[in-house]
Parts: sequence; C-alpha cells; structure tokens
Amino acid sequence: MTVIEKLLKEMDAESKTTRKMLSRIPNDKYSWKPHEKSMTIEQLSTHIAELPTWVSMAVTTDELDFATAPYEPKKVSDTDDLLMLFEVSLADGKKHLENTSEEILDQNWTLRNGDQIYSTSTKEEVIRMTYCQIVHHRAQLGVYLRLLDIPIPGSYGPSADDQGF
Repeated sequence: MTVIEKLLKEMDAESKTTRKMLSRIPNDKYSWKPHEKSMTIEQLSTHIAELPTWVSMAVTTDELDFATAPYEPKKVSDTDDLLMLFEVSLADGKKHLENTSEEILDQNWTLRNGDQIYSTSTKEEVIRMTYCQIVHHRAQLGVYLRLLDIPIPGSYGPSADDQGF
C-alpha cells in the first residue's frame, strides 16, 4: 500500500467517526461553551468540519501565513449546515490527496505568522498532523457533549452510551 493509499484509508476511517460526533450536536447548543476560555460549540465544530481542507492546502501550497491569510471560519446555522460543510471539506481534501504524488508529500510546508515560523514539516507530516487535530478537537467536542448529557458515539469501539452505561 502506498503512503497516499494509507492516508486515504485513514481519512475515510476518521471521517466516519467525525461525522457521527458532529451529527450529535443539537441545533440549540451552538453558542454553548464549558468555560469562558473555551470555544463555543459552533467555533469548535466548524473548525473540525473545515480541517479536511488542510489536506488540500498541504498538497497544493508550500505554506500558510496567518499574516497574509487570516482565518475566517465558515458560518453554520445548524447541524445540517455543519454536516454539509464537513462533507464538502472532506471531498475537497480527498480529491486533492488522490491527485497528488508521493514526491509532493516529501516536500516541506511551513506554518507561519509573518516572520514567526511555527513549524516546518513535510507535507505528509502536515496531513498526519491534520488528522491528529481532527481527533483532538473531536475529543474536545465529546467532552462538551458529555457535559450537556448528550450521548457520545463510539470512536474506536463502543462508548459507554453505546453499551448502555
């Protein structure tokens, strides 16, 4: 199996869990957050839904400079909009990954804010970091949902809710 095939397989597996988690968000909870320093559910879930586009960005650019391209999150009004955003982002990331080459994955990609460089990694490493970010933020969302007493879907096996605990 090639690196690209492995990355596509992982993207597909993680997207199933992400879709289940995003689908659990009640429409009336988008402004809720567990702490004043936390993101709202809307901010967190929108970020999760947009993250697959980082795969596209990794294979089609050599850097992201926040000084010249500030982040403007998409607006969602409900869970249907959120899931649509996720599906569009996922399709975009998958298409770009399918159409890239192994050689591209070995090239460097830089995350910066003007002169301040946060990281320089290979494009393959950026894609792996993107997947890790999705899992990380999905876990945060799971805590939010648990605090709201919303049943959590299983990720890599059944959750306590799936088992009836």
